[in-house]
Amino acid sequence: LDGFGVGGENQVYLDLTHIPAETLTRKLGAILEIYEMFVGDDPRYVPMRIFPGVHYSMGGLWADYERTAAGGLQLGSPVNQATNIPNLYAIGECDYQYHGANRLGANSLLSCIFSGLIVAPGIETLFASQKGAAADLNASLFSQEVKKHQAAHDALLKRPAGNENPYLVHQELGDVMTKAATVVRRNDQLEDAYSTVMDLHERAKKCSLSDTGNWTNQNVVFTKALLDMFPLAKAIVKGAWQRDECRGAHYKPAFEMPSLKSEDPAGRRQEAEQWCDRFDENTKKWLKSTIATWNGNEPVITYEDVDTSLITPRPRLYGLVGAEEIAKVWKERQAKKQATSGEHENGAAKAAVAGVAS
Repeated sequence: LDGFGVGGENQVYLDLTHIPAETLTRKLGAILEIYEMFVGDDPRYVPMRIFPGVHYSMGGLWADYERTAAGGLQLGSPVNQATNIPNLYAIGECDYQYHGANRLGANSLLSCIFSGLIVAPGIETLFASQKGAAADLNASLFSQEVKKHQAAHDALLKRPAGNENPYLVHQELGDVMTKAATVVRRNDQLEDAYSTVMDLHERAKKCSLSDTGNWTNQNVVFTKALLDMFPLAKAIVKGAWQRDECRGAHYKPAFEMPSLKSEDPAGRRQEAEQWCDRFDENTKKWLKSTIATWNGNEPVITYEDVDTSLITPRPRLYGLVGAEEIAKVWKERQAKKQATSGEHENGAAKAAVAGVAS
């Protein structure tokens, strides 16, 4: 809204006051209570002030798996859910495996139950193959790391006053991420945002604390958490900036798939064919997971192909003019591919039988 929303902020009104208060309480009571708690207005009688916010960042820690010849998971493999750090496993919503450009409500249940179910037999296999335990390692490996983090903690507490305020840096980080890296994404904004986030990170490294005590110091906890946000913020912005497609919650208007415009049946058919061609090209280029590897200052972006051998991706045509014609062309193409694949399989089977017979 660029400051033209309610009160000069990026917000608009959602007015529910025309609905009887008792109806709102019965159907939306818990949600309205949360709003009232944070804002101070009763939305049953005062229009709500809302703005788009980030509910969830897609992805998480990279995690591996062992694939069977049939395309499934090899049960009991210690590779399943293993991260790139030896013997560290990512289980639940902290891993990236089951999230696409849109997050469904059931993903939480899937991540929690399925990855936990899959990883347990693999860890049993891992333990059976281990010759020792972490407790058997040289204690200095752990004590040295403790000393390093303790030294950084002590240095932060002793930093002279008058430098950057961590709460203001945090607010600025939130503002730039909300403006550039929510649902609607534009490359010029993402490029500017990445530069801003880099600058904010340097400022965050110079933050001073208003509380330098050692007991229940929330100021130092907040500042550490702020520093931890920058690898993620940079990965989100840089990954979005480099991914030139428009899909799901990664909505880039410059790369949006168009509606059909022709009213002529032949012209409409041609546009649908071209649409499907573009969809195929886009899928070949971008049906990949974005992998961000931290080099100490910024993320290095690489890509990993998504295995779709079991389920072929198909276009989402919600709200597109000409969706029926596109779907028709798409189904015809898929049927033709399946028929061709079947002919090849039959030919291979006949060749194998002939080889046995000879």
